[in-house]
Amino acid sequence: MSIKEDIEKVENKMKAIQQESFAMELLKDARKTNKRMFVIIIVVLSMWFATIGYLVYLLNDIGTTTTTTQEVSGIDTIGGSVVNNGDIYGEDKANSN
Repeated sequence: MSIKEDIEKVENKMKAIQQESFAMELLKDARKTNKRMFVIIIVVLSMWFATIGYLVYLLNDIGTTTTTTQEVSGIDTIGGSVVNNGDIYGEDKANSN
């Protein structure tokens, strides 16, 4: 009977070792996954902040120059004078005769 007990003890130890190694393997895999997710989150957040910063930079009006303003009263008039009284090529068909 002592041989059976010894065999059972060895089998129990082997099962415990296998379960422990499986649990450790799961913990190691979870640790790797958590590191990867952390890196991905940091990369996505940094890209998001860079995009927002770039948009703020583009939309910021500091350093822009203003041009002279002209009153636009219609499509073909600027400042009251007629710019184009014809078709898209500038030919005045109404007054060409």
